[in-house]
Amino acid sequence: MGALVNLAAESGKIEFPNLWNGSLAIDRVAFSIFGIDVYWYGIIIAVGVILAYIYAMKRSKQFGLISDYVFDVVFVAIIAGFIGARAYYCIFIDTDINFFDLRNGGLAIYGGVILAAIAAAIMCVVRKVNLPALFDLGGLGLLIGQSIGRWGNFVNQEAYGAPTAGTLPWGMTGTAIIQDPQVVAKQAELDQQGNGIYALVHPCFLYESLWCILGFVFLHFYSKKLKTFDGEIFLLYVLWYGAGRAWIEGLRTDSLYVGDIRVSQLVAIVSAAIALVLFVIFKITKTKKKGYVLYKDSQRCADAWEQYNTKMMVLEEKEKAKKAMKEAENVSPSILAEDADDVELEDNELKQAAESQSEPVADESPSEETEESSDSEDLDEQQRDDPHDIAADSDEEE
Repeated sequence: MGALVNLAAESGKIEFPNLWNGSLAIDRVAFSIFGIDVYWYGIIIAVGVILAYIYAMKRSKQFGLISDYVFDVVFVAIIAGFIGARAYYCIFIDTDINFFDLRNGGLAIYGGVILAAIAAAIMCVVRKVNLPALFDLGGLGLLIGQSIGRWGNFVNQEAYGAPTAGTLPWGMTGTAIIQDPQVVAKQAELDQQGNGIYALVHPCFLYESLWCILGFVFLHFYSKKLKTFDGEIFLLYVLWYGAGRAWIEGLRTDSLYVGDIRVSQLVAIVSAAIALVLFVIFKITKTKKKGYVLYKDSQRCADAWEQYNTKMMVLEEKEKAKKAMKEAENVSPSILAEDADDVELEDNELKQAAESQSEPVADESPSEETEESSDSEDLDEQQRDDPHDIAADSDEEE
């Protein structure tokens, strides 16, 4: 096996021998926090979910949907989708792992889609959101999340296809892949032939990622120009993904079987067939129906937006009033204090002015008038002291 044998002594190595001679060193663990390992698989899944959510928020208004209500539905659907994907994996794919041991095992997309759709439908009823329009938006978001999330399988060296003769230009191998019993058997067969060819596997993660990207680009533009009825984009998503998954699942080596039938492949074929039938029926009946309009152009949508805008205006006015009252409470005490200080200052100034006016003015050289008033004051005092003397003087004068 040449250089590929050396991969067994290493970890996290992935090679594409027919593309270049080098190898990619990828550790499943991105980093550790307080001794807890955080895996690239979880990070990649989270990035896919976040980008899908951002896209949904950006385009929600074009589908006639209110972003605040979409958030409520999407939030619950994401949680339900994760639970469903994990439960599907633990029940049908790996029954030996603990559901709550999130660092072991993986997720199954069909379990996630099914439970997320159920949860979204319930929340649409609760929040009064148009279900077909939301599912159209959700189908586009799912394609974004799946196209990115599949790269988590690349990091983990899982969900790959059966071994090939080694001539596949983009065939891959790695430290985990070469230990797969099917790959070991195929390599032994090739070694007997003595042609020096490696047993390379199909990068199924790449096939599905590219398939979802193509589907997203197609449906993104289709939803803007060619959509004729609500729910059409979601049906096309199920049809597109189901058709691709049915083919890709046939290449994988880790499929769940019931007899000779691959479960995920059967689900993909059935769901795609149902979506195709419903698409044709609705395309004929909806487009021929007189007066049919998309939800985003309907009066019901306009009424919903009017109620929402009115509600937001009322809340905004209440918030402004509350803010104004709070500012008034903070400003009023300081204003009263300043006014009290001003009044006190004015009172002190008036008091000082009054006192200054009531004080006698001292003069070093008194005037004659002052002297005369002083003499009269002395005479009055004498009259008060000896009234008989004053009367005697009067008799003598007579």
